[in-house]
Amino acid sequence: MICAFGILAYAQQPTPAPGPAQIAVLIVTGQNGHDWKGTTPLLRKILEDTKRFEVRVTEEFRGAGPETLAPYDLVVVNYFERGRPELRWGDRSDNALLDFVRAGKGLVVYHFSMAAFNGWTEYEKMSAGNWRPNNGHHSARHNFVVDIKDPSHPITNGLKLSFPQTNDELYGNLRWQPAGSYHVLATAYDDHELYKASRTDAKAPQPLEGAGAHQPMLWTVDYGKGRVFTTALGHDVETVQTPAFMTTFARGAEWAATGKVTLPIPAAMAK
Repeated sequence: MICAFGILAYAQQPTPAPGPAQIAVLIVTGQNGHDWKGTTPLLRKILEDTKRFEVRVTEEFRGAGPETLAPYDLVVVNYFERGRPELRWGDRSDNALLDFVRAGKGLVVYHFSMAAFNGWTEYEKMSAGNWRPNNGHHSARHNFVVDIKDPSHPITNGLKLSFPQTNDELYGNLRWQPAGSYHVLATAYDDHELYKASRTDAKAPQPLEGAGAHQPMLWTVDYGKGRVFTTALGHDVETVQTPAFMTTFARGAEWAATGKVTLPIPAAMAK
């Protein structure tokens, strides 16, 4: 009787509500002007450490099609073909990614991936701000402050209104899509003074039109039924391990995949 009662009592306990299903992520990499071999494992770790994402990595997206992306909710691009036509993905793979996002899935464009695919109009629409010939520069790496411009967006809601990013590149003068086609979440000030020390060096980055102003660091795009999050932060293995990058990257990824953000905010980043 005691045993039977115990079994009955156990059976009557409420079943814990299941947590949200894991988000299936594909990181597309294999080429970049930056250290993709170093940053890709860290991008994966940032997402998987939240327990919200299940992540796979491909270093060869050429030849991919709709069947490749079918199992996933989100694609993270850590790729730049460096202007080499043979490293472009090709029409089938390009269209697979476009259709994936248009159908309601998510895309994250990470750092210098915004320089990829010059002339691919739809990629430029999805990413909204691009590093292009005669567009795009940065001063020497330095510490700067990221300022939230939309504190009500799910990605930024609850974050400090200003927070530091350490020893990163601050991109300016990108080539932008028309106003209204993208939504800026956060900016940082591109200080003209920081370029002065390098002006005698012809090879050093030079300030162009757009320097000396606040530059977008985080932004979103609605593309078809899907969502795109772009971050200009995270130059290398050091800068992707800051609270600023890790928090905004994970939250941006969850939003791009689901339209919502459930991840808790670390104390260092919370209001």
